[in-house]
Amino acid sequence: MIHRAWRFNCSLTRRGGLTWLLMAVLLSPAVAPARGDVNLELRSLAASCAACHGTDGHSAPNSSMPSLAHLPPAYFIARMRAFREDRTLASSVMAQIAKGYDDQQVEKLADFFANTP
Repeated sequence: MIHRAWRFNCSLTRRGGLTWLLMAVLLSPAVAPARGDVNLELRSLAASCAACHGTDGHSAPNSSMPSLAHLPPAYFIARMRAFREDRTLASSVMAQIAKGYDDQQVEKLADFFANTP
């Protein structure tokens, strides 16, 4: 009986030690995001563009979809505003997508794609 109790206490200690180790690793500031200066929210916003415009804005070669990577921020912002406000573009899929972003998100996306390697 004493032997079983000792084994149980040791297993708790080992699990407790592993819990502390796991917490230390997860909370460590040394754990960096995939692209150092890009936060998760911005990566999520950019990921929503990937289905049509490719990963990180790089469209497939010979694709009819334009690449967003390396576009000047002013051009990107102007196009997104045009999709939101221009009635002649209202029937396009991009018009509906562009209405889902506020001005701050569009500016962040513009900077993200302009600086994508």
